[in-house]
Amino acid sequence: MFTGLVREVGTVASMAGGRLTLEAPETARGAEVGDSVAVDGVCLTVVSRDGSSLGFDAVPETLARTSLGRLGPGAHVNLETALRAGDALGGHYVQGHVDGVGTVRNVEPEGDGRRVAFDAPPELLRYVVEKGSIAVQGTSLTVAAVDDDGFEVALIPHTLDATTLGGLTPGDSVNLETDVLAKYVEKLLPR
Repeated sequence: MFTGLVREVGTVASMAGGRLTLEAPETARGAEVGDSVAVDGVCLTVVSRDGSSLGFDAVPETLARTSLGRLGPGAHVNLETALRAGDALGGHYVQGHVDGVGTVRNVEPEGDGRRVAFDAPPELLRYVVEKGSIAVQGTSLTVAAVDDDGFEVALIPHTLDATTLGGLTPGDSVNLETDVLAKYVEKLLPR
């Protein structure tokens, strides 16, 4: 379980097959083999730790459903360690179970921040509501608007500086995780 509050931006050292190696000194300092870390919103298990680097295995299922397979050396990723009992809850409940991949439609300046529009698959968009929560690249965000093809978020300067979202450009692929509560409500409703 995560909160969608990114704690570090790591750098991809290598991506070979399903083995992802990251340079992430802050995250590596407190991580142990077997720990869960959200990498661009994808819950992965630490399989190796060497100084400031962490290794993860991503199986074909993970690579097919997320944007991780597109990563190459030098790419930057959002990192968050798993929530521990007693930690403050910020953001929203994020499982690290990416629902699908969306595409950046548009990026516009908005005051000191930016407004970013994303196209999202219809099977995800049904769970996205205005003023609801969504995780984009593992970052907890509030949905500012929804249309037939996607949704928009308003990014504050801190988010632009502390995550990879400040580098988004039209056409970029992003991992999306909708609010888990909407999925449970749908499952419980009579059909």
